[in-house]
Amino acid sequence: MAEIKHTPFYDFHVKCGAKMVDFAGWEMPLLYKGIIAEHEHTRTKASIFDVSHMGRLKFTGKDAEAFLERICTRNLAKGAVGQSMYSLVCNEAGGVLDDVIVSRFPDHLFMVCNASNREKLLGWFEKQKNGRNVNIEDQTFSTAMVAIQGPKAAEVLDSVLPDPLSDIKRYHFQTQRYMMMISFTVFRSGYTGEDGAEIVCGNSAAAMAVNFLLKGDGEHQLLQPAGLGARDTLRMEAGMPLYGHELGENGDPLSAGLGWAVDLNKDFIGAAALRKIQQDGLKQKLVGLFIDGPRAARQDMTVLKDGKPVGKVTSGATSPTLKRCIAMAYVDADCAAAGTVLSVDIRGNTVAATVTPLPFYKRPK
Repeated sequence: MAEIKHTPFYDFHVKCGAKMVDFAGWEMPLLYKGIIAEHEHTRTKASIFDVSHMGRLKFTGKDAEAFLERICTRNLAKGAVGQSMYSLVCNEAGGVLDDVIVSRFPDHLFMVCNASNREKLLGWFEKQKNGRNVNIEDQTFSTAMVAIQGPKAAEVLDSVLPDPLSDIKRYHFQTQRYMMMISFTVFRSGYTGEDGAEIVCGNSAAAMAVNFLLKGDGEHQLLQPAGLGARDTLRMEAGMPLYGHELGENGDPLSAGLGWAVDLNKDFIGAAALRKIQQDGLKQKLVGLFIDGPRAARQDMTVLKDGKPVGKVTSGATSPTLKRCIAMAYVDADCAAAGTVLSVDIRGNTVAATVTPLPFYKRPK
């Protein structure tokens, strides 16, 4: 049995009384005060999430860009230095091995991937090198990563960062230095549907960084810690796919509504299969569902139309923001139009559900 891994913030989580759980081999905080309280704090103020379990890979060598163009569905050449791009990594059949974010630094490319897929991707990359001059450095265990998310995230970060967050565009990043000692990179991105940033720094600076970010007046401070539970309900409201739920090797990015992150005009692993899927027409599509009643739908529950199965739920929860049950599901393409009335089999009870556009929640401008 593999030894459980801890992020550099483990002691902080324990000190704060977090309920810890095993997530992809890492002992991570599920919650501190409660999922709903942490969700609502993120939507109204700002929360800090430990995301150090996610994979962080550095690509160097003269063939690094060409290699990643072959690996990734997105046309990375369109990304300028200082820009991050969401992309997918597919197998030959067009199935999703992972969804990733690739950032272009002046002298290297940097990838953030899901914790559960890091080792799989590293093995896949080795198989795909084919003599190319590319070096892959796994920085997951030498760095730490936190996400600060919420409508007050910019206010919090502007009070502590050397350079204001407002200087960084969405899906761009900037490397900064604190007191000429600690170097860290601020990525203006996140996984909650709110404004904010994800910050990567060295392990040795992690404890100081989190204490510095959380300075304030106790219970009334703007920034408070949040766990994986709230992170999941937040991303669900924002209609963001999660690997192992909306994404996987048995699905494809086009059916998941991620065609905007797939450039079928370039050659990448899985491109031929995805071109055929597009040409033949999508058999199923990922949709949002509003579920009637108080019982939430859960993954793998059957979606029906006129009593006949037409799909499966991928994620479901009671939305703390909308105060109603929501779900994401793959349904037959002819059932995917907004307003279509379907139903979900919730433990033997057929409950009405209505197709609704994703995302369920958009932050106010």
